[in-house]
Amino acid sequence: MAEHIVKSFGEELDSLSTELARMGGMAESMVADAVHAVVHRDPALAEKVIGRDKQVDLAESELERRVIRLFALRQPMAADLRATFAALKISGELERIGDLAKNIAKRSLVLDESEPLLIVRGVEMMGRTVLTQLKNVLDAYATGEIAKAAEVWNRDEDVDALYNSMFRELLTYMMEDPRTISAAAHLLFIAKNLERIGDHATNIAELIHFIVTGESPNRDRPKAETVRSGPDSKSETGE
Repeated sequence: MAEHIVKSFGEELDSLSTELARMGGMAESMVADAVHAVVHRDPALAEKVIGRDKQVDLAESELERRVIRLFALRQPMAADLRATFAALKISGELERIGDLAKNIAKRSLVLDESEPLLIVRGVEMMGRTVLTQLKNVLDAYATGEIAKAAEVWNRDEDVDALYNSMFRELLTYMMEDPRTISAAAHLLFIAKNLERIGDHATNIAELIHFIVTGESPNRDRPKAETVRSGPDSKSETGE
């Protein structure tokens, strides 16, 4: 392959990585603001999060268009093929994270109409953990650090454990005081959405492993035993 073609292809991959970093920053900001809106009962911020989801959707569509064009014109091989394919998959993970952040923001608007529950602080703790996972995996993608991606992959069960804890506490609230059922149910969906965001961060970690090694992780993903009777956010995201 001619040197100028190799250089041009490398520049296009770098441009894709830059666009993914921008998209990742948008998704990360949406999650942080959605959690803040829940904890601090901030409807104006929640509305902004809901509105920003379209920007993430547009970014995914544009990145998909560029990847398809890259496949058609460059026909990448080996490591370049993996990087191009993974960019497309990662953009999809980030788009779904944006959807989940939007869902959290929507539920925060409903929660604002109810009396506040102290357990909302559990959402704050879960949110911090998930945001750390998301930040670390985006950093790992930017630097190609497989060890950092593996750390995110290994900590997926921490998010599951926090969700299980919130599920049990919210169930106790609902059993002890039926008046809290509506608010607690919305908090339960919010917690499930955060747990799903953690799953998407772990998916990105697996894609980074694939980019670097050409293989998927050679063992099952570590998962805490998740409460099976909780809500499933797939119904909200269309997954």
